[in-house]
Amino acid sequence: MAAATRNMLAFDLGAESGRAILGRFDGQRLALEEVHRFANGPVQVFDSLHWDVLRLFGEMKHGLELYRRQHGACLDGIGVDTWGVDFGLLGRGGVLLGNPHHYRDPRTDGMLEAAFARVPRAEIFAHTGAQFMKLNTLYQLLAMQAAHSPILAAAETFLMMADLFNYFLTGRRVCEFSNATTTQFYNPVAGRWATELLDRFGLPTHILPEIVEPGTVVGPLLPGICQQVGLDPVQVLAPATHDTGSAVASIPTRTADYLYISSGTWSLMGAELTEPRTDAAVLQHNFTNEGGVGHTFRFLKNIMGLWLVQESRRAWERQGRTFSYAELAELAGRAPAFAAVINPDDERFLPPGDMPARVREYCRLTGQTPPADEGSLIRTVLESLALRYRTVVEGVEEILGRRMACIHVVGGGIQNRLLCQFTAAAAQRPVIAGPLEATAIGNLMMQALALGEVSSVSQARQVVRDSFDPETHEPGDPAGWDDAYARFRALPERA
Repeated sequence: MAAATRNMLAFDLGAESGRAILGRFDGQRLALEEVHRFANGPVQVFDSLHWDVLRLFGEMKHGLELYRRQHGACLDGIGVDTWGVDFGLLGRGGVLLGNPHHYRDPRTDGMLEAAFARVPRAEIFAHTGAQFMKLNTLYQLLAMQAAHSPILAAAETFLMMADLFNYFLTGRRVCEFSNATTTQFYNPVAGRWATELLDRFGLPTHILPEIVEPGTVVGPLLPGICQQVGLDPVQVLAPATHDTGSAVASIPTRTADYLYISSGTWSLMGAELTEPRTDAAVLQHNFTNEGGVGHTFRFLKNIMGLWLVQESRRAWERQGRTFSYAELAELAGRAPAFAAVINPDDERFLPPGDMPARVREYCRLTGQTPPADEGSLIRTVLESLALRYRTVVEGVEEILGRRMACIHVVGGGIQNRLLCQFTAAAAQRPVIAGPLEATAIGNLMMQALALGEVSSVSQARQVVRDSFDPETHEPGDPAGWDDAYARFRALPERA
């Protein structure tokens, strides 16, 4: 007798858009259907960038209503994943205190240096094993402390973004493991909040809630929401609520010796480990230990990613020149190779703004001829991303002491086949691209695990292999890449 099909809904919220993706799982294969898609992005108020969190929650409820209209009132599970580092604070009575800030908000400018003046960099790393980035939650809280924020003073509960949406859905206040590890105040060795570090900074620790693992039942959807959207009672389940954690959960690997890139607005690249690494070499290379599924750690580096392409496209659109991503990739494919190289992680590329002008300025400051047209600029960005990935390959292999056989690339970035091919050529490793909807798939498979439909992460990955066909990009001719890499490694840390 065939197993009953489970219907699960994944809310996958990224920096550009959010989606409600229906997953139908028949016990062997997973089929996907997009139920709802909605825009996301920062809202600027004076000099601050915020997330429009209540609109996003309204879109999620609309997604639930659309599911009911299309498929009926019965739903087996709901899971939410979002980006990391950002958060909301609840005050007395569970009231949201202000609109959560966007990680590109300038309030964290100078906060890394201010933090190191109070607690040495090596000591912060010893407590957290986390990559140093000014957008991390720790520096956002320190910025609030420095500004004497009344919101921080009134806060009773701290929730990461996905946990905030889970609170709105269920009324339960918990933080899920994978997202908690993006804060830079989680101790991966001790397996708890790094309260000693927060005490050193004089930051409140009473606001930190219980941490739960991926695959946990958060709680039932609130009856009032069920009534509003017309659903029968349904459980809200915690996937890896950090979108990269869900994406990595979906990787159809057959070997432990692999690297992954979760490719989108950000590129998160690294290896999957059973234990965190917090030794001196990790600090030197500035890697991070983020939580994964099945008690694993995502040993990785955050790289600026396709943000540079996205923001360039927006800049040209404001000037009246509209391109699709496919058109930009085609133009880049026809442009001359290795005309210039940039460090995509240079801080000038972090804020929103005129990205093409910043790329040209970077080239001038580093003694290179700036790209003259759209295709040349996008090719410079894509080649530079591939060269940046090569540095991560070398860093991971040096620290782990073994060669990694291949690179799995998942997420929306796999649609840029030119970048996938550049990555294979630059790193001289096969690139296995897919699945496309990796984050939603990982979200859905962890829901299936929580519901008892699969017994392990390994079985979940077998389902992914049976359900989706990846594309392999072979390394091909390395001509030109070694010379370009030497130029890339010679770039200054800051131009």
